[in-house]
Amino acid sequence: MNLVLIGLRGTGKTSVAAVLAERLGWEWFDADALIEQRAGKSIKQLFAEDGETAFRDLESQVVAELADKSAAVLALGGGAVVREENRAALAGRGKVAWLTASPQTLWQRIESDKLTASRRPNLSTTGGINEIIATLDARRAIYRACADLEVDTEGKTPAQVADAILVGLGLAS
Repeated sequence: MNLVLIGLRGTGKTSVAAVLAERLGWEWFDADALIEQRAGKSIKQLFAEDGETAFRDLESQVVAELADKSAAVLALGGGAVVREENRAALAGRGKVAWLTASPQTLWQRIESDKLTASRRPNLSTTGGINEIIATLDARRAIYRACADLEVDTEGKTPAQVADAILVGLGLAS
């Protein structure tokens, strides 16, 4: 079984994955980091130089490989579950936790993380909080359909979110 974290950028998937892996004694993987490693460039550069389709194709390869893992925590990129082939690759391979927060909180988290601006492209022409709201509106039904559990990360530390996931999925010891 794997534990898959999904949700918009800024929900804390990477930080929470590290905590979960430590608690469970499992490996953890950040899909975006693997994509950047394979591409030899940031996701922002990949989008700019090769386009979103090239990024999504590479993302699908990484998701398929990660889905074959066992006893792993997988932090997926925010748009990974938008593609049907990625959802199919993940189906039946573990539990999925959808991490959420308000658009305002996500915007504050993204703005305070300067690494995000250098490594991640805007997902729309608007950028900012309007982009977050539009992206969430477009993905909410997909996230909900994929998730075994929804966890609000608002005002919580990664450890508190990890606790909520472990308890909510019946994995707490």
